[in-house]
Amino acid sequence: MARRFYIVSYDVSDDKRRDQVYKALLGFGDRLQYSVFCCQLNPRERVQMNMRLNEEIHHEDDQIFVVDAGPVEGQHPEPQVNYIGKPWKPNPRSQVV
Repeated sequence: MARRFYIVSYDVSDDKRRDQVYKALLGFGDRLQYSVFCCQLNPRERVQMNMRLNEEIHHEDDQIFVVDAGPVEGQHPEPQVNYIGKPWKPNPRSQVV
């Protein structure tokens, strides 16, 4: 299954729910900034992430923004993102088959 980069940003109004969203995203990607993650996911993992996040938020109050940033390619892939200031370098991830 082809892996893709996703940029995930969240705006969660409650501290407890925000912590739960943060902890959930740690299992799927790397933190870029306080409420922004970069995730390398295959289609199954994307569905799992969406389901997990869906359980953690209040849909009337909270928002999670997911952007497809393109395919993961090569041995040490990085998303094609422009940086102003300090660039982010992803942690190497291994894929278990």
